[in-house]
Amino acid sequence: MAETAETQVENGRREARAERRAAKLAKEIGAFSKAHGGAEGQLAYLGQMGARIVLVGEDGDWGDLVAPTYEIAENAARKAGITMHESFDGDFAAKVRTGPYEWTRMAGIQVGGPSNKS
Repeated sequence: MAETAETQVENGRREARAERRAAKLAKEIGAFSKAHGGAEGQLAYLGQMGARIVLVGEDGDWGDLVAPTYEIAENAARKAGITMHESFDGDFAAKVRTGPYEWTRMAGIQVGGPSNKS
């Protein structure tokens, strides 16, 4: 009986932590959306590392956040109220604006590339 009560307490703590993490991510998503005139997103499963929330602003700027689990990422996106896409292709991918920084990173220079604000 004691094990059941301890398990329930631990599960409650785990759920509360997950809810706090989702709320924090939702706040960050909301801040990104506000700064970029709105945003849309897509979730990508990262295995044991969790899930990536890829965000694309209406102005073409993009960014990402990592959640510890796919469920937390889904909850955060739902709380933020942004449009989510099943895949990163087509019209959604075409909204991304890349700049010099991304091109230098793709060329293998990982640190110290120029900013996007040329």
